[in-house]
Amino acid sequence: METTNTFSIPEIHEKFSINQQVADRKKLEHIAYNFVKEGEVYEQDAGSFLLDWLNEKDHIIVQTSGSTGKPKKIKVYKKHMVNSAKATGKFFKIEEGTTALLCLSANYIAGKMMLVRAMILGWKIDLVPPKTNPLDTVYKQYDFCAMVPLQLDNSLNRLHLIKKLIVGGGPASENLKELIQGVKTKIYETYGMTETVTHIAARRINPKKKDRKDAYHFKALPNVSLGTDERNCLVIKAPELNNDTIVTNDVVELKTYKKFLWKGRYDNVINSGGIKLYPEEIETKLQLLIGHRFFITSLPDDALGDKVILIIEQDYSEITLSTISNAIKNLKTITKYEVPKEIYFLSQFIETENGKVQRTKTLDLVTGNKS
Repeated sequence: METTNTFSIPEIHEKFSINQQVADRKKLEHIAYNFVKEGEVYEQDAGSFLLDWLNEKDHIIVQTSGSTGKPKKIKVYKKHMVNSAKATGKFFKIEEGTTALLCLSANYIAGKMMLVRAMILGWKIDLVPPKTNPLDTVYKQYDFCAMVPLQLDNSLNRLHLIKKLIVGGGPASENLKELIQGVKTKIYETYGMTETVTHIAARRINPKKKDRKDAYHFKALPNVSLGTDERNCLVIKAPELNNDTIVTNDVVELKTYKKFLWKGRYDNVINSGGIKLYPEEIETKLQLLIGHRFFITSLPDDALGDKVILIIEQDYSEITLSTISNAIKNLKTITKYEVPKEIYFLSQFIETENGKVQRTKTLDLVTGNKS
């Protein structure tokens, strides 16, 4: 028996505008074609996505970032993207008429979803190049924006232009969090992945003093339920965003079915002398000591099984090595098991296309492993 295709292209909100042009479906097709034919690279990317959004298919193909494995292409359903947009609007209390700035590449899900939110919720969205300093050429105020941590770090002097900001694509450093305390912009760190159509949880990282106790916990968006498996890894049930239950490799401390504390990646857990250590927790303790990019990982050890090591993106010098070693040993918050047994320096880390550190490949540079 034949089944009829009931998919219909999501409606464009009557108040939606892009680059100051109010656009219904027909107008948006015209704008998208012009982006593709005559625009700069970031406009071409946006135009290609918009044309995909407006076609008759019920899904789009999206590439994952590749920070925790090989980049892969997955199918994301448009109805799930619409549901995600509505959940974001409800969670962050962002309604029609919101002014929004897109400074992320529309090649990836985070950039695509900014456009979907605008179309579905009726935002007035402007596009700028996805540079590391996206606010440098912006001279008007926006209600909402999404950035990666590096963009936020390079935008501190111009944050007054953004009222509400979400940060994703990687954790914000402790140093960066310190720098944004007292800033009027409401800044949220998000948790999510391509498979969940961007974020399913968020936490305010520059809260008012009275709210700081609860600031470490991620809170789930509407219609998202959380659990854990036998590894204490997060399990996500979000039927409006994905038809499947998603079992992650993120080790968490679950507070309620809507709230959790993120500890680190299961893939990165170090078993040293029978004690489980989470590199991300150690990194949090070291972030205010080290001015360069770094990460904690491990190498095999005959006595311990695995030994903790520190890799820093910086040219080697004996003075730097001595200074950092002494500072770590004098750090009161670090346990003896967490102190790195060796410190390595590399002039440059290996990254994914969108700037995330590839830990395994970078470690191979240290060990000389060419696999």
